[in-house]
Amino acid sequence: MAKYIIKRVLFAILTIFIVSLITFFVMNLVPGGPFNKEKAVSQAVLDELNARYNLDKPVGVQYLLYMKNILHGDWGVSLKTTREIWPDISSRFAVSAKLGISAIVIALICGVILGSIAALTRNHWPDRLIVFLTTLGTAMPSFVLATLLLLAFCLKLQWFPVWSAEHPNYFLPVLSLAVYPMAYITRLTKTSMLDALSQDYVRTARAKGVPQKKVIFVHALRNALIPVVTYLGPEIAYIITGSMVVENIFTIGGLGGAFVSSITNRDYTMIMAVTLFLAILMVIANLLTDIAYKLIDPRITFE
Repeated sequence: MAKYIIKRVLFAILTIFIVSLITFFVMNLVPGGPFNKEKAVSQAVLDELNARYNLDKPVGVQYLLYMKNILHGDWGVSLKTTREIWPDISSRFAVSAKLGISAIVIALICGVILGSIAALTRNHWPDRLIVFLTTLGTAMPSFVLATLLLLAFCLKLQWFPVWSAEHPNYFLPVLSLAVYPMAYITRLTKTSMLDALSQDYVRTARAKGVPQKKVIFVHALRNALIPVVTYLGPEIAYIITGSMVVENIFTIGGLGGAFVSSITNRDYTMIMAVTLFLAILMVIANLLTDIAYKLIDPRITFE
């Protein structure tokens, strides 16, 4: 297992390097620059700004200088705010992480429970109701649901206050993010449970008189969770850092909002920092997912 982890870590480093390479060069291929929108800036001032941030050098040299700083733990400064990027990312990530982790926990718990109920009541009314709700949940994008929840419960009914930093209310943003993965996990759990319940080892356990609860929770559900874990790893990283539209709708100062504004402002250093941060989260989530396979099913080997 240690050999496998070392190999995966090396592949993770290679993946992050490729992501940084593609992002940096594609970003610089787009016409314009971070200072083109500045008003009343003379050419001399523009040249000074480009020289200060190494934007006057060839793109390859810029990339090598940037990666050298990253390897020394220097994430640079924002080209727009001139503030250190890492403290800004850390504070914003804390908000996005709280939002995303809450959403994924709710989605996992509710999805596994509803999927198990649907599998155990197949072709009965609980199964049909759950299928209808999950179809509706997967068909509705999170930003559409977020807009409807904001209009209905914040503006019309006024059951929840509009987001404010002083009195934050995470219920509606978390619900907006949790509905789609919950619906997907529900359908995935149902399919896996039906497959597990039809296996020979489950029929053998029932024939031996093993209690129904033990058959379901120990034999069937444990094996049915493997596809859920496969989906869950990347989804955690995606929800934590990919909730930019929902964050903008509720005006939450998270990492997603910073990423959108950095693209709009052509803030190269912020774009690179957030992209690398997301890539690191993704490869870590995938690695932890593979390790979780072994904990769920000891029969799985990494050779």
